[in-house]
Amino acid sequence: FWPSSLLVMFCIINMLNYVDRGVIASNGVNGSRGSCSGGTCSSGSGIQGDFNLSNFEDGVLSSAFMVGLLVASPIFASLAKIHNPFRLIGVGLLVWTIATAGCGCSFDFWSITICRMLVGVGEASFISLAAPFIDDNAPAAQKTAWLAMFYMCIPTGIALGYVYGGLVGGHLHWRAAFWGESILMLPFVILGFVIKPLELKGFTHNKKTKEYGPMLSPELQDETSNNGIKQGVPAIVEGLAEKLPEKSSLSSFGKKVMIEIHHFGKDMKELLQERVYVVNVAGYIFYNFVIGAYSYWGPKAGQDIYHMASADLMFGGITIVCGIFGTLAGGFILDKIDSTISNAFKLLSGATFLGAIFCFGAFCFKSLYGFIPFFSVGELLVFATQAPVNYICLHSVKPSLRPLSMAMSTVSIHILGDVPSSPIVGFIQ
Repeated sequence: FWPSSLLVMFCIINMLNYVDRGVIASNGVNGSRGSCSGGTCSSGSGIQGDFNLSNFEDGVLSSAFMVGLLVASPIFASLAKIHNPFRLIGVGLLVWTIATAGCGCSFDFWSITICRMLVGVGEASFISLAAPFIDDNAPAAQKTAWLAMFYMCIPTGIALGYVYGGLVGGHLHWRAAFWGESILMLPFVILGFVIKPLELKGFTHNKKTKEYGPMLSPELQDETSNNGIKQGVPAIVEGLAEKLPEKSSLSSFGKKVMIEIHHFGKDMKELLQERVYVVNVAGYIFYNFVIGAYSYWGPKAGQDIYHMASADLMFGGITIVCGIFGTLAGGFILDKIDSTISNAFKLLSGATFLGAIFCFGAFCFKSLYGFIPFFSVGELLVFATQAPVNYICLHSVKPSLRPLSMAMSTVSIHILGDVPSSPIVGFIQ
């Protein structure tokens, strides 16, 4: 199993994750509410029409996946220390596949909202572990370029989701779009359970179970220092654990939970002390707040402001072209000027500043002919940040913290960024 094969597989999975984001926002799947004017009433279409959702409820629907992502991401990142990461990815993708199929079978607002939450649970294992694997296996001179190829699938997936959702929702039914996603992901679920596992740098394997690739248990890591001296678990945790009856399976589980909670708290404290990481994620939060509003409400804005005949196809086309070239350009440029954290910050500052000017200027035009070129240049610059910002997340912490750093970065940019932005814009609208 070559590193390039790993990259291709992860890219396709990442793209399918974000196709789902584009599908839920597309006019063909999302649709519109029924309306009455002049004594004439028209029936709604898509999810919003079938379930009669308000704009606020519609915005909540786009963000519901974050609940599952928030809860499950740190858990999967911690479990990577004691379980095989590939198997964890397989479990997550299985949950994702079942949840997307469930979206197609939903019957009201709450049923589809619960399924969207489970989609987030499924995605959590992948976003925590994929980038560290790519960083480990990429050639030394092309690490950022490989990350760029991986993150290029974000705009590409969203754009394909707009197009796919518009076509399938328009010609078949919005439910069929979700069922199609589930079928496409199924082969990768199987691969997640059968692929021979790779090692993740920063973790020590237990030789007795190396055949299956699980990571050494955190409590065993603590028992022995680099010099072979037994340190043991902290006295507080050990004391709490000893209060539980030893023969009870429940007490054994409780002891493991207490130890895992302690290690998670210790890792989080160490992560938050990395000031470069914290500053990088803070900037990424503001960036995603704006991108979230653009990606979800963009097609609707294009249809209402510029009366686009096919807003899904227009926004999808611009996003897919600019997303591919912008993301790849950001990664290759950083590799060319030397992949360092300092250079990555310089690239981030310049690209986001200029990109914001062009994107804001685009919506100041009343003509579609002025909007398209300005918005295209703005998206090129904005998407150039994807590889550098994640390069900093991976390289500003020690190797063993990389899964947690990616998990907490993703949770932060969603829960404080694009998750609240969609409902807020919907409420204002």
